[in-house]
Amino acid sequence: MKHNILAPSVGESITEVSILKWTKKSGQAVKSGDLLLEIESDKATVEIVSEFAGSLTILQPDGARIPIGEIVGEVDDSVTGSADAPSAPTAPHPASSASAAPASTVAPTSGISSGFTPGPAARKAIAEQGIDASKISGTGKDGRITKGDLLQPSPQAPQSVSQAKPSAPTHAATAPMILKEGDRRVPMSNLRARIAERLVQAQHTAAILTTFNEADMGPIMLLRTQHKDTFKAKHGVPLSFMSFFTRASVEALKLVPEVNAGLDGRDIIYHDYYDIGIAVGTERGLVVPVVRNVGPLGFVEIEKKIAELAVKARDSKLSISDMSGGTFTISNGGVYGSLLSTPILNPPQSGILGMHKIQERPMAIQGKIEIRSMMYLALSYDHRLIDGKGAVTFLVHLKDFLEHPEKLRMEY
Repeated sequence: MKHNILAPSVGESITEVSILKWTKKSGQAVKSGDLLLEIESDKATVEIVSEFAGSLTILQPDGARIPIGEIVGEVDDSVTGSADAPSAPTAPHPASSASAAPASTVAPTSGISSGFTPGPAARKAIAEQGIDASKISGTGKDGRITKGDLLQPSPQAPQSVSQAKPSAPTHAATAPMILKEGDRRVPMSNLRARIAERLVQAQHTAAILTTFNEADMGPIMLLRTQHKDTFKAKHGVPLSFMSFFTRASVEALKLVPEVNAGLDGRDIIYHDYYDIGIAVGTERGLVVPVVRNVGPLGFVEIEKKIAELAVKARDSKLSISDMSGGTFTISNGGVYGSLLSTPILNPPQSGILGMHKIQERPMAIQGKIEIRSMMYLALSYDHRLIDGKGAVTFLVHLKDFLEHPEKLRMEY
């Protein structure tokens, strides 16, 4: 018996996912519990394991974008399969697969010949763009027309611009860019597309302003040098700058609560807790896992939670719940060498802190020039909710806590 592998529902409002990679090959034998593939949504990566033992058939290749509920593969428990299949082919053509599962029972779209039933995403595109689907050769399961087939030029019936119905407006230009020699066109991942969408949304929906200050990081650097070895030996985690910034940010947020608030229409939502998002750069893009309820946490608990989330981010194991919510965000561009930046808000939050590279600079200290280890601090905030006074006051408090870390009640 053949068992379908479906693109899973990975969260509310998410209608499409993409196949990040298959970990098995078509025709390969799999066991119940084996990891088959990784699905990427615009928020997280989800692993799909086999519920059955048998032979795997891959119907959608790596990189394919598919609607929720679409069949991406099958496990046939009546076939043993080979231990090491040679390759992972794309979806079989109906003429070469007599034992393929029956075609979709969805009613065909008008103008589509028998045996070329489109998938849900393709049906929508056909209806919107007035495409003559009878001229398109489907490459999906049982000849199903996929959304990708509609993006390919059709030699049998090229469609003129005047014949096409106008599609819904998008962020992209109306005409595709003409590529030159040396250019490569690569589709955005769902995660990168979502990042782009949210950044534009933040710019369009909030009155973003950035204010700056600087902090002498010498006291924290000295404290870390004195205690980092003992701290790690005792607690099993390193003593990083991020725990100082997280702890100091919470103390400053307590004093300026509007920076920890958000807008909902004409209402202000004040948060009496501190869920701090930590922006992390990964190979696939920027993600912002959230350290929950930081208020009562000490340095040890903060470091352990940050380390756990960092490992998940590195291994693409962050769940949607790991990145949902958050009342304030910290972005550390300093790890890449950034000296100064203006971070963009993470909606619906009203504040984001940018920390930067620590650099020795000459400073005037009580009438004398001294070399100090300085860091620029940047707070981007929604000016609709936070006045300049509140933003500046927040940074003044933050600077004070960083330059006097003994106020942060650190455990050694």
